[in-house]
Amino acid sequence: MTQLSTQASSATDLKRNSRQVFIEALERRSQPGLVPHFELVFYLTMELFGKVHPCHRQYGQWDQMSAREKKAHCVDMATIHIDTARHFGHDAIPLHINPNTVEQAQRIIDIVRDMTGDQYFLMMHGDCTYSIPSGNDMTAFCYRMVDDPKDVIREANERTDNMIKFNEQLRDLDGFVLCSDYCFNSGTFLTLDQFDEFVMPSLCRVIQAYRDMGYYTIKHTDGNIMPILDRLVEANPHALHSLDPQGGVDMKEIVERVCNKVALCGNVHCGLMQTGTDEQVVESAKYALEHGLKAPGYIFSTSNCIYTGMDLHRYELILDVWRQYGVRK
Repeated sequence: MTQLSTQASSATDLKRNSRQVFIEALERRSQPGLVPHFELVFYLTMELFGKVHPCHRQYGQWDQMSAREKKAHCVDMATIHIDTARHFGHDAIPLHINPNTVEQAQRIIDIVRDMTGDQYFLMMHGDCTYSIPSGNDMTAFCYRMVDDPKDVIREANERTDNMIKFNEQLRDLDGFVLCSDYCFNSGTFLTLDQFDEFVMPSLCRVIQAYRDMGYYTIKHTDGNIMPILDRLVEANPHALHSLDPQGGVDMKEIVERVCNKVALCGNVHCGLMQTGTDEQVVESAKYALEHGLKAPGYIFSTSNCIYTGMDLHRYELILDVWRQYGVRK
């Protein structure tokens, strides 16, 4: 566990580092200067560095590796995260742990901290709530909610307990990003009553547990969140991500409705970054910044991540927009 502070981490710190700028945005007390930026995942590491992203790696023989080989893999994974942040000016690093064990998570955290100190805000995935099921599981889950709701609730509580127990063993982390998706572009997968019954109790409990541990939380979900926007804010995360324009989420409306209650992350149209024109991509980034800068806490990012198959040029294009138009006066 860790107790965070927005004070400089050592007596020698004379300027705000990336971690502090990121925390100021999460606490909705941003200072003048370039707004912080991060991406949930930057998958184009092969194109940029000639290395496969840690999320893609397979460790079926992990238990057979020597301690020296495990360390070499871990240093390689940590270096990919750090090199990405340094190359693009990210202020936070979402760590992707593979294999996903407490021991491995702490190992990666320690390596990144040893290599970067407190320069970056470090976070991990920390969601336990029900997301939209896969196509193979969707029908069965729908039947379960109707036929055996008590068992669905029992499982939700068990998942929440396990997630809290897992993450309370960690140290030197700054926060968690909660990445269960609840919404299609047309609206929520669950009805509002189902969301209140099967998701909200776990969401509120895990966020409060992280707050009690001293961590920050960012709640991510794609799609049209407007039907559950007030519920997401009520769960009390520090920030909402991704504010998805593909789901009809308008940054102007979001700022007007909730910017004094929660920090905001995202809104640059990932679909346009894949299939639109350069002009459309620039306009989406400018729109997100124009309205995001009106919020006391805004973090620039895409509405999802930099995913496999996206043109790297498009990401570099929105970074140019960020540097030009993302300065808070």
